[in-house]
Formats: sequence, C-alpha cells, structure tokens
Amino acid sequence: MEKSEELKHHQIIIPLSIIGILISFIIACLILILVICIKRLHTVTHLLICNTSISSIFYCIVQCVNYVFLLFIQWEIHDSSCRWRGYFGYMAVAAVLYSYLAQATSRFFISILSAKYSWIVSFKTHIILICIQWIIVLLIPLPALLTNHIYYRPFALCWVPRKFTLHVIYTVVAYYLIPAILIFAIHIYIYVCIKHPKYRVFMMTTTRQSNRDLEVLRNIMILFAIYTLGAIPTILYILTNIHILYGIGIVTVSLTVAIEKIATLILDRDIRNIIKLYFHRSMTQIRPIS
Repeated sequence: MEKSEELKHHQIIIPLSIIGILISFIIACLILILVICIKRLHTVTHLLICNTSISSIFYCIVQCVNYVFLLFIQWEIHDSSCRWRGYFGYMAVAAVLYSYLAQATSRFFISILSAKYSWIVSFKTHIILICIQWIIVLLIPLPALLTNHIYYRPFALCWVPRKFTLHVIYTVVAYYLIPAILIFAIHIYIYVCIKHPKYRVFMMTTTRQSNRDLEVLRNIMILFAIYTLGAIPTILYILTNIHILYGIGIVTVSLTVAIEKIATLILDRDIRNIIKLYFHRSMTQIRPIS
C-alpha cells in the first residue's frame, strides 16, 4: 500500500516538474540559437550565458532520464546504475550553479583585471575558464560513485539518503554554499572597487562601463538567487524529514530553472532588445493595410 501511494505521489509531482523542464529546455535552446546566429551577441558575456544554457539543457536531460527510470524502467534495480544516475544528477545541479560562478569570475576579470591584463578578457581565456568549471563539475559529485551511499530504493530518486549525514552536508556545501559565497564575495568586491574613489583610481573604466558591469553582475546575482531558491524545500526536507517537502523540492527546482531562463530573456538587455525588435517587425509585417 505504501509503495502504491509513493507511485501515485510521483505520478503527480513528476508531470509538474516536467512542465518546468520543457520550458527551461525550449528557452535555453532559444538563447543558444540567438547567440549563435546574431553576430552582435558574439561576446564573452554571452558565451558564458550560453554555457549556463548548456548546463540547463544538461540538467533537463538528466532529470528526464531519472524520471523515466523511476516511472517506466522499474525493473532496473542495480545499485551501480543508480549511483551513475545519482552522479549525473548531482553533476547537473553543480553545472548550473558553477556556471554562474564562472559568469561572476568573468565579470571580475572585465571590471577589475582587464586594465592591467588585456588578454584576460579574450575568448581564449573564457574558454579556459569554462573548461575549468566543467572539470570542477565532473570532480565534485565523485563521492556519489566512490561510496555506497547511493543505492536502489523503490519509487525513490537516486540521491544520497538523509541517514548519511556527512555526505548530505557535503552536497549542500559543495553544490550550493561554496558557489553562493564566492559569487556574493565577488559582487561585494567589484561593487566596492567601482563605487569607492580610493579603489577606483586603479581601474581604467568609464562611468558608463562601470554601471554596465554592475548591471551585469546584478543580473547574475538575481538569476543565481532564483535558481537557489528552488533548493530551499529540499534543504528543509534534509533538516526536518517532512516528506511532503521532498516532493515540493522536486517540483520547485525544475520550476525555478524555468523562471531563471525566462528572467535571462528579460534581464539581458541585448537579448531582450533583439526579441523586441523581432516581434516589432513581425507585427509590422502582418498589420493590415487600411
């Protein structure tokens, strides 16, 4: 009876989660297409936005695969298979969060270091930055494979159970706290350097460029905050063991990824203006001649 209730529970929450995943996937693909096809978007800033979109697409694919195994491939009960699904699940979460850390690091390069090291704002440097981010993303979830903490449980996703306290603490710290603290610290440092006259003398940037840097950094903070808010129910579940929070957490993470992608279209000035221009031209073309 309990297993039947668990199955019904997942049959409700997973479709809701998939709605968010589909929205995220479509918008992330749209961002990639826009940046690839429109030359004015060929900047290091939009390169990193594309990196975040690729991370979001990877997250969407991994979550859908996990849902398929949970609902439709229930005969697959091997622990090793579950560990690999858990590894990719944690990797997908880390990929999105650390992509925002890469964006914040890039803004630090552009705002603070570019006056002294012009090469640091090149595409080559940012491609190396993205490669380093993905190496970190590959390494961080390795405990999921190297321990026996993830194992097959009927009608449960392949995550680390609450009883492995140290491993659970590691996931919260490594996937959420570390990138959050670093992004916040970078934001504060850049803000102080731009606004405080004592530090600004070392920066060869105009007021317009400084305001642009703060705007981009603010957008990064907003998008990162939206994404991390989705993890609050899961963290509360870890702390309280209230089972309903587990299901809410599955839905909220996917929905906040969708909200974050919508917010990207709204907050990024260049992408927003291109979309507005496209719709304006479309409306002009279909307007009837009076």
